[in-house]
Amino acid sequence: MDTLSLIKQPIVSEIDRFIELFDGSLQHENGLLQQALHHIRQRGGKRMRPILILLIAKSFGRITDVTQHAAVGLELLHTASLVHDDVVDESAERRGQASVNATFDNKVAVLVGDYILSTALLYVGYTHSDMIVRRLAELGRTLSDGEILQLSNIQRKEITEEVYYEIISRKTAALFASCAAIGAESADASAEDIEAARLFGHDLGVIFQIRDDIFDYYDSEKEIGKPTGNDMAEGKLTLPVIYALNSTGDEAMQALARKVKSREVSSDEIARLVAFTKANGGIEYATKRMYEFRDEAMKFIENRVGDAALRESLTAYVNYVIERRK
Repeated sequence: MDTLSLIKQPIVSEIDRFIELFDGSLQHENGLLQQALHHIRQRGGKRMRPILILLIAKSFGRITDVTQHAAVGLELLHTASLVHDDVVDESAERRGQASVNATFDNKVAVLVGDYILSTALLYVGYTHSDMIVRRLAELGRTLSDGEILQLSNIQRKEITEEVYYEIISRKTAALFASCAAIGAESADASAEDIEAARLFGHDLGVIFQIRDDIFDYYDSEKEIGKPTGNDMAEGKLTLPVIYALNSTGDEAMQALARKVKSREVSSDEIARLVAFTKANGGIEYATKRMYEFRDEAMKFIENRVGDAALRESLTAYVNYVIERRK
């Protein structure tokens, strides 16, 4: 059995129900909006975030309509944020496929993102849970805050791990944390279990982001779905290069890093910075940090998840996030 099948095994029928609901939420009769939503539906993806919601809910009770509607609402919010992010980042691709803004234009992409966000609010309203609605609303604010923090960080002279983790905590980690907390909330878990689930999701999100950042240092565009050095081309400095810069104090590379942040760097200079990062332990350090967060995540599974099949599934989930190749 492959890893994804193992992860899904305790929730096979529930995932099918989620996909049915999610695809149904992205339907419209209007010509242009219909085309844009169809384009987004085709991306599909592995559904890692709704899978997490469903697994956590089942770990603390059972999956109900509240769980499913919360999962659809959160995945729609995430989808809307990606559509808007691609406009902000001027990205032509999203995981190897043309972005909405590249396929149509920025105006259409912004409006489609707004439509999907409104649909997310509609579906989370179906939960009739004030707490879940509040969590989703807070997540939307946090994700926007994270994007603005990332943009403002480009103007900062300091290059620190502290700021890197601060940005992650308001972006990817916030998303996974909300998935886990909402899953537990939908199963009427205790406040203590919900908080433990939230922290587990946070650790998962950090692992996910570090792995994503490591991908950007390798020549595997076809497999990974984003070109090597793309983060630097967008003015972003991630954990591997931050470590290499701070551990060596290399002034020439620090100067290149400042050019990255000001988006005045050439492709050759990016290649030099990537090579410098690899030569000075940046990838090894980031990998070590990933496994430290994995150790924290495993404590939740060992201490809070009683069912053996769900423990196996969630362990496979954590390992998949670390070991994935795209």
